[in-house]
Amino acid sequence: MSFRRGELAGAVQAHGTVVRVIVTGTKGSAPRGAGTAMLVWDGGQSGTIGGGALEFEATKRARGMLADGGTSMQLTEPLGPALGQCCGGTVALVFERFTADNLPDQGAHVFVRPIGGEKGDMPPALQRKIEAAGNTQIPPTLVNGWLAESLWQAATPVWIFGAGHVGRALANVLAPLPEFAITLIDTEAARMPAELPPGVTPLMARDMAALVKHAPKDAHHFIMTMSHGIDLEICHALLNHSFAYAGLIGSKTKWVRFHSRLEKLGHTADEITRITCPIGDPALGKEPQAIAVSIAHKLLQDRAQRESRTDIARTTGEE
Repeated sequence: MSFRRGELAGAVQAHGTVVRVIVTGTKGSAPRGAGTAMLVWDGGQSGTIGGGALEFEATKRARGMLADGGTSMQLTEPLGPALGQCCGGTVALVFERFTADNLPDQGAHVFVRPIGGEKGDMPPALQRKIEAAGNTQIPPTLVNGWLAESLWQAATPVWIFGAGHVGRALANVLAPLPEFAITLIDTEAARMPAELPPGVTPLMARDMAALVKHAPKDAHHFIMTMSHGIDLEICHALLNHSFAYAGLIGSKTKWVRFHSRLEKLGHTADEITRITCPIGDPALGKEPQAIAVSIAHKLLQDRAQRESRTDIARTTGEE
């Protein structure tokens, strides 16, 4: 994961001073991996580094920093009897206190800073790692007391057409996953939830299908509006535009009708089959949350397959 500046900035704006706790490394068995972070403020917190005794102790330390004004520190925590855990691994944590004065620059690609006080110049080894990464994302990298993290840039645009029950549920399920940049679209503000989780951008348009031409060509689209007519218009627009994935909510009967109408609009059978319908796994249930979870499951499966292919390419030198 990378540094989610917007989420931290929102917490700082709401609560004034926030301590961010990030996992910078693990050995052996650990509940969460490097890059996992949580935010702690006076009276609340968000995110998780794995729960249990580890998170309980980390939260206590973070609240101690809020009280005593500490700026940053490193800690390596064994997950053994002292914590009442039997994982057997160790987790390296960094605690940092943030206010509006020390948030990373908005336009920066990498956030680099010393941990635990001034450390002189940035280590050359860390500088080389940053330069080697170029514009690609780098994991949290701690070298001689200096920490570097890529600032978050969502890799996968997700456009959800329709802010009804399923659209809202899908946005809520996907929002905590940092690789998705979610846009929730509907025809008027009255249909949009009063509050949306961080990472979800609301967009209103009287003609939702007309927005398709502005969508990123690698976007994942989920079509679930209140109107079959609007759904059809969006499908038609998408088939005239590049996309990574398009899914339509509905029954098999609905899809048969849509397939016929899309053919009459000039699309070939091969083109039309690029749209997936129905979406969601009916075996998991028809509740909005169940549909949202099954859609998210498919997205995460696709992500895991992409990452596996990338890892194989790196190992074999074919990337």
